[in-house]
Amino acid sequence: MSTEILIRAPLGLIPVLSFLFVLLYMDSYKLVGLKTVLWVIAAGAAITVVAYFVNGFLLEQLDIDLWIFKRYVSPVTEEVLKALIIIWLFRMHRIGFLVDSAIMGFAVGTGFAVIENIYHLQTVGDAHVAVWIVRGFGTAIMHGGVTAIFAILSQTITERNMKINPLLYFPGLVAAMTFHSLFNHFVLPPLLMTVSILALLPPVLYFVFQRSAVHMHEWLEVDFDDDARLLQEINSGDFTTTKIGRFLSDLRNKFEGPVVVDMLCYLRLYTELALRAKGVLMMRENGLDAPVGERTQEKFTEMQYLEKSIGKTGVLAMRPFLHMTRKDLWQLYVLDDRSKIA
Repeated sequence: MSTEILIRAPLGLIPVLSFLFVLLYMDSYKLVGLKTVLWVIAAGAAITVVAYFVNGFLLEQLDIDLWIFKRYVSPVTEEVLKALIIIWLFRMHRIGFLVDSAIMGFAVGTGFAVIENIYHLQTVGDAHVAVWIVRGFGTAIMHGGVTAIFAILSQTITERNMKINPLLYFPGLVAAMTFHSLFNHFVLPPLLMTVSILALLPPVLYFVFQRSAVHMHEWLEVDFDDDARLLQEINSGDFTTTKIGRFLSDLRNKFEGPVVVDMLCYLRLYTELALRAKGVLMMRENGLDAPVGERTQEKFTEMQYLEKSIGKTGVLAMRPFLHMTRKDLWQLYVLDDRSKIA
């Protein structure tokens, strides 16, 4: 590798990686683990390879000028491919708040940008230093930023839905494509475009982090009280006159006795884990970190056994008491990941 490439490589690779790790540092709740971020970066890198072949095929088939292709076609294909990773994370309940949507989105774009710039280092590594300033501080940050925008908008629109209509992803996707295309138009000189991105994106993400922190604090306070109240009713053993008591009476008419007992155990475990997860997040909010312990993992194992015993119909029947929104499922995944690490 030539000396020129050794000089230019940091300009192309370090800025976007540094920006991502600043976002991780800003996350006071530590919602996203480093291991998860690395996996998402790797997924974004893999998407770059897919985009290379897709764009090559489309360029050959469409037979249009390269600059027109870069302005109107590649922003569409690349943002759709990057969005697929974020959509998968949503479907797996790995995104719960604006903060982790921003981090996950930027991580996808980071993986994409790193591989793209490595490719350009091999092909045009001797380009002027100004080109690499634009690629490192402009193009790479743009890739992370527009995918973060897609994730943030999608989270905002879909956060109240368990089953997401694919059309709800469309506004965020259009926004990402538009900003990507606008950047490729170079309506301003390249260096000025780069400065504009560096001036605008950090304040936007800072606002998102602040808003998410307030929203999360409010959610923790309200849901913690609700979960604690429900768990107290279950553990009291005398809940015939409570809402959950009436609910269990209805279940006895629809399910066999042993299944109803398993459902009650499942409800208790689910609520205990939800409380535990909120407690961990509250401690993080105050700068503390709590070990999860083996007992938590045992509870997850027991829940999986009970799910098989109860069946999908039984779990669906309990949904009114499980607080089974996307945020609640997300917090259990956060706790489950930590229990496996502990």
